[in-house]
Amino acid sequence: MSNRTMRGLGLVTLVLAALLGSAYALGRGLVAEMGVMPNGSPANANVNSTRYADQPPATPPTPTPSASPSPSPRDRELVNNGEGDGPNGSMMSTGSSGVALTFDDGPDPQYTPQVLALLREYGVKATFCIVGENAESNPDLVQAIVSEGHTLCNHSWDHDENMGKRSPEAIRNDLLRTNAAIRAAVPDARIAYYRQPGGNWTSPIASIAQDMGMTPLHWAVDPSDWQAPSATRIIQTVLSQTEPGSIVLMHDAGGDRRGTITALEYLLPELLSRFKLEALPTGTT
Repeated sequence: MSNRTMRGLGLVTLVLAALLGSAYALGRGLVAEMGVMPNGSPANANVNSTRYADQPPATPPTPTPSASPSPSPRDRELVNNGEGDGPNGSMMSTGSSGVALTFDDGPDPQYTPQVLALLREYGVKATFCIVGENAESNPDLVQAIVSEGHTLCNHSWDHDENMGKRSPEAIRNDLLRTNAAIRAAVPDARIAYYRQPGGNWTSPIASIAQDMGMTPLHWAVDPSDWQAPSATRIIQTVLSQTEPGSIVLMHDAGGDRRGTITALEYLLPELLSRFKLEALPTGTT
């Protein structure tokens, strides 16, 4: 039996189990396979993985409203003008029927290559929101992201969720420093987007990003994979909330991401059967 057939059968099992109300039991099985304790905490977390002090402890995720199923021409115009439907005019939908997968906090030497390999296997392009200090530490992974046709997004120098409390000059310098680290790996790289860590947008952050030629990028679907839930829970959230035009938030760094990797093995073929998956456009400048 082929790997893809096995993955397909596994997905059917997962979804049916969720619908019958037995997702918890199935989730425990998947989690045990990945070496994660039943309470959701990693049994053998990699101490060398990129982590951020502002990552909260694992708690049940709060449901996130999904994007509107069919963006209107006016919605697309607002996105193109940097006046999106998210916080402080950030972009919350693709402005088309396509669905965009986005990955935050990397690159990470353990998990980013695994995400790239799965995207390559299914011919999917995505958008990577890169932390400056990680770009500086892993320039080869930035190069790999770009060489495989994925879109780049600035995600601040060190994942600063409190950026809004800083001066405009400090905000601009942070974004410039991050762009410089990305371009040190890939000269002349087009960095078309900025995503504020934690989604903590303020008017100065959004305005400065736009002034620098970056569209403020939010999301519509958040499976809270940064909390390291089971793969089952990630799959359920993404499949139940994703609609045409959705921007999906996931993570390839910042902690133990084995659940995300396992979930992607099931999600990619299933999402491809329902939607067109695409990297966010980079524009021409």
